Amino acid sequence: MGNVPVTIRDFQPSDFDTLWRIDQTCFPPGISYSRAELQFYMRRRAAFTLVAIGKESLKVDSVSEARKENPASAIAGFIVAEAAPRGRGHIITIDVLSAARRFGVGSLLLRTAEERLGSTGCRAVELEAAVDNLSALGFYKRHGYHVIRTSPRYYSNGVDAVVMEKSLRDGAAG
Repeated sequence: MGNVPVTIRDFQPSDFDTLWRIDQTCFPPGISYSRAELQFYMRRRAAFTLVAIGKESLKVDSVSEARKENPASAIAGFIVAEAAPRGRGHIITIDVLSAARRFGVGSLLLRTAEERLGSTGCRAVELEAAVDNLSALGFYKRHGYHVIRTSPRYYSNGVDAVVMEKSLRDGAAG
């Protein structure tokens, strides 16, 4: 993967509108979150949100500008995860702008979230992906996730979800 042109930091409240717009850009209606849904998941007791800030060498579009005064440092993507009960983590969403894909941004976000979940005692991580989102399914399989079941009509637009899982016992950065 080499030198990923981003840094990862914790969410700041001033990021919210940008993150919501990124979610609207990354996912179709019925899969993307409403403002209230995204806030709900981000505010859950055991949840955390990590933000990928693109460096100057990473070209991202205007929706991702984190700060108007410094357009070279723009939000390229984010991940929302939570430490669920019984030693399980959950990836709620991972969003990377199309212009920032193939730079390792998603991999860095996922690996960082897995490490944080592992440090809280999670032994495994679950996530859901739309059955028709082949790029996401391939991404997760490359990162050691495997299908454990299908959830019919999981998304509000009626699309089924594939539930995937990864063990963190052999190292969170798998």
